[in-house]
Amino acid sequence: MQNHTLSHPAPAQPARTPVRRWSEGATLYFGTLALALLALPGLTGCADMSGIASTAQVRDAASVGLGTQAGGVQPVDAAMPVDTPADWWRGFGDAQLDALVQQALATSPSLKLAEARIARATAFTETARAAQGPQLNGSLDATRQLYSGNGPYPAGQAGSILSVETARLSGSWEIDFFGKNRAALASAVGAANAAQADAQAARLLLAANVARNYLQLARLQAQLQVAERTLAQRNETLQLVQGRLAAGLDTQLELRQSEGGLPEARQQIEALREQVALTRNAIGALVGDPNAAVALNPPALTAIRSMAVPAALPADLLGRRPDVAAARWRVEAATKDIAVARAQFYPNVSLTAFVGLSSLGLSNFIEAGSKEWGVGPAIRLPIFDSGRLRANLRGKSADLDAAIE
Repeated sequence: MQNHTLSHPAPAQPARTPVRRWSEGATLYFGTLALALLALPGLTGCADMSGIASTAQVRDAASVGLGTQAGGVQPVDAAMPVDTPADWWRGFGDAQLDALVQQALATSPSLKLAEARIARATAFTETARAAQGPQLNGSLDATRQLYSGNGPYPAGQAGSILSVETARLSGSWEIDFFGKNRAALASAVGAANAAQADAQAARLLLAANVARNYLQLARLQAQLQVAERTLAQRNETLQLVQGRLAAGLDTQLELRQSEGGLPEARQQIEALREQVALTRNAIGALVGDPNAAVALNPPALTAIRSMAVPAALPADLLGRRPDVAAARWRVEAATKDIAVARAQFYPNVSLTAFVGLSSLGLSNFIEAGSKEWGVGPAIRLPIFDSGRLRANLRGKSADLDAAIE
């Protein structure tokens, strides 16, 4: 009796379709990416920033004698006007002064330089902001190449002259895990704000110098008029004494006394005229036009309106000065530069992807089989750089010390 074993055919394995192969590859890819991201905290242990830190300390108002109640300085009151008008010099009510200041602001090389620095800082800010977003690039390559007949090329390609065409659209995005790009943007914003404050300080200083010299010119003109009247009175007195001496009513003593004050009065007039000329020259230099100072009508001191000064000043008045504000923004920018330098010790993570066409020979370049794509992460960790990163961090810390001091 023969035993017959019934055998059943093995169940057919489902075909691995392209979609299934892509799904399996994507699972493996994203699993690897997840493991790499989970390993980032361990990789940061390689960063050695020990012993590098800023040593300067920011001082508060009390430490430099600017207490809130000292010297008539009061806390900020919401009802108190705290902003000075940009055209504050108009408060003097002098049209000639207004024209001089406007001319100085329009022609000043220092203000043009400050505006250029603002434009440069603004461009750096836009560059830093762009680094936070994805980057997209396109490329098109066409190469005519002779392939070696002894190289690792298949038959038909070895020893042939063929063309290689590639069209690719590629993109990348840096994942800012450690805040490097955010800190770089904050630093650029701080530098731009400092440049704007510097420009405001230059504008304020120029307008103040024009107004100061103009008011000084008015004061010197008033003093010159007084000195000229004094000289005229002394000449009249001398003539009177000379007449009385001729009539026998006065002596040589009275004559010498009358003559004694004349040289001093003349010297005072000459000194005042020299100061007036120097002040006019200073105004001409400030407005960039010497002829403007020559044609300047002598201002009348009594016609210039006085500007009221508040009885109490806000405690943060010093901090509102443009030069102080610029210094504070530079400290902020230097602080963020240190954050950027620290972030460079940590891994750099970015995602890259591309899609395009590539073929050997132009005839099949646009066929479906020529398409290609790729996507993947890139993780870069500084391991040994001969001390470059530590030196950079020390330099940024020194920049912060300089900004604070």
